[in-house]
Amino acid sequence: MTGHAGYAESGHDIVCAAVTSACMLAANIITDGFHIGAKAGAEDNVMLCIADNADERVNAVVDMLVQQLDIIREEHPETIKISFSEV
Repeated sequence: MTGHAGYAESGHDIVCAAVTSACMLAANIITDGFHIGAKAGAEDNVMLCIADNADERVNAVVDMLVQQLDIIREEHPETIKISFSEV
């Protein structure tokens, strides 16, 4: 995840807060809940979670995250862009 939603000024942006919360929850489930080797962190407007051995549980969490982001995007269509890339 990168950037800002631009819905409101920093510290008051409910879209940014919702997206960040959803992404942090997904990363915590993968790293702490499933105890899958993964690197997760955030700095300089970039949040990453890279799993060493993604399995069906990780894929399910990512699918649910995308569903949640789609819900947020439906409510605030000009604030979120979702794209995928192979790593």
